[in-house]
Amino acid sequence: MRGTVARVLGLVLVAAAWLVVPASGVAVAATPPQPGTFVGRGFDTCAAPSQAAMNAWRASSPYRAVGIYISGGSRSCAQPNLTATWVANQVANGWRLIPIELGYQAPCGTRTPKMSANPATARTQGGSAADSAVSAAQALGIGAGSTIYNDIEHYPSTASCKAAVLSFLSGWTERLHIRGYLSGMYSSGSSGIRDVCDAYNDSAYTRLDQLWIAWWNGVADTDAGGYCPDDHYANHQRLHQYAGEVTETWGGVTIRIDRNYLDVSPTQDPPPGEEWTATVDNTGPGFTAGANWGTSAFSAQRFGADYRFASPVSSSDVAWYAATTPATDSYAIDVWYPADAGYNNLAPYIVATTSGNQSVTVNQRAGGGQWVPLGVFTLPAGAGNKVGVSRWTSGTGYVIADAVRFTRL
Repeated sequence: MRGTVARVLGLVLVAAAWLVVPASGVAVAATPPQPGTFVGRGFDTCAAPSQAAMNAWRASSPYRAVGIYISGGSRSCAQPNLTATWVANQVANGWRLIPIELGYQAPCGTRTPKMSANPATARTQGGSAADSAVSAAQALGIGAGSTIYNDIEHYPSTASCKAAVLSFLSGWTERLHIRGYLSGMYSSGSSGIRDVCDAYNDSAYTRLDQLWIAWWNGVADTDAGGYCPDDHYANHQRLHQYAGEVTETWGGVTIRIDRNYLDVSPTQDPPPGEEWTATVDNTGPGFTAGANWGTSAFSAQRFGADYRFASPVSSSDVAWYAATTPATDSYAIDVWYPADAGYNNLAPYIVATTSGNQSVTVNQRAGGGQWVPLGVFTLPAGAGNKVGVSRWTSGTGYVIADAVRFTRL
């Protein structure tokens, strides 16, 4: 597999399993679980194809499922077509989607970024990767119950490396289950697949829900050869990438793809959890800022009608986002801001945790127009200011305050 690679005014409480809030300002129903129950051929490619290309292939090709790289620090292709509208259109046209996270890689491999070789740290990184992937999935309208596949490319497995990868995938699976999603993993048969299958009955690790086997033997089935026993992941839990780096033309449209065969079904329901989500925009209840914070609608990357901006100063002047959290618990916090070269490269976000304020700096010159994970924090129950954006920074450029999202884990 190649390095292929959220608006409502005010405070919104939504059940993420059926509603997502994209940047357009229109709440849209999430798609049914993806890929859901499906048997047949699919393909994956570096960048999500255009609508015209998808239409041509839907009419002419044997494929009915498509892999899409939704998140991860290792994605190497821009995704100009991959939006909530694109996702909704493909599902409406009968396509099944295979959501992929391409991020942390094995510590003994050559690809970066690498997960920690320390199993405990790797497990934590797996949970963080799951939070990021869920944020990306929700922004695209890929709803709860869907499977998200973590792409870990081939690595020269050793005992220590295997322990790190399996711990990472345990954290990945556990957090996805808390968030209401199923866990999958893509890897080569001779490394990741073999390691996962060897640990199928090892209680030290949390078992994945589905397995995506990269074995280019040219046979369109879900056999894994000697890499995984037939009775492991046998209940409609397999995908097989049986050919790679091939060029095909259907309906006059040529795409370079990997070929896949799927036999999948959400046979394992993730624990329902008690997910609670609140989004606070700068224009609605819950947001307060002083007179020195201006208002702008300059950037099309904004969340909602506008956003706030202020010049940096060496004194406290914080724009605050308040939310009424249902319990003292762990919450994932994501922030939204438009990016611009004139915005602050060290914008300080303050999180009011149960153990005091914690500060996280964000480069607001990059990564805008999407939910950006700030981290997971323990927040106190009840009403009050929970996240702030401060002007006190050594960075240069306007500090931006747009929107904040809270998700109980």
